[in-house]
Amino acid sequence: MTESTRCEFHADSMLVRVQKEVPGETTAIPPVVEQIMEVVREQGCAEHSEFEIEVALYEALANAVEHGCGHDPNKSVEVVVACEEHRGMIIIVRDPGKGFDPESVPSPVVGKNIYADSGRGIFLINQLMDEVRYEKNGTEIWMIKGPKTDGA
Repeated sequence: MTESTRCEFHADSMLVRVQKEVPGETTAIPPVVEQIMEVVREQGCAEHSEFEIEVALYEALANAVEHGCGHDPNKSVEVVVACEEHRGMIIIVRDPGKGFDPESVPSPVVGKNIYADSGRGIFLINQLMDEVRYEKNGTEIWMIKGPKTDGA
């Protein structure tokens, strides 16, 4: 997404904001995703994009728990979800890890990576969301899903 088309969100016009702490263990992810998606569905700020948002949220949390927390339940991941009626949704996932360079992650659709049993999370997130960016040395992922237009 180019700088001129980037979605900018404003705190004073948010319809809903959900902020959760997720323990650094895989079993904590599904209940948090379900709680967040319940709010998203109730507010209607992601109509017709619920599946994409749910998968991207799950993948981002799974990556943060695995790579940022090292599956340590004493560490936690923060997730913030906000919605603006005319701009869509923004989801931010923060982890306590060292970070990473997203450009260094190999493509799961090239060569032997096709047969790997992991390594598709970032690829899926990029395919499902309208804008994805990494902040703070890769310890934060910002995922934006704009509202569906009539032609979408």
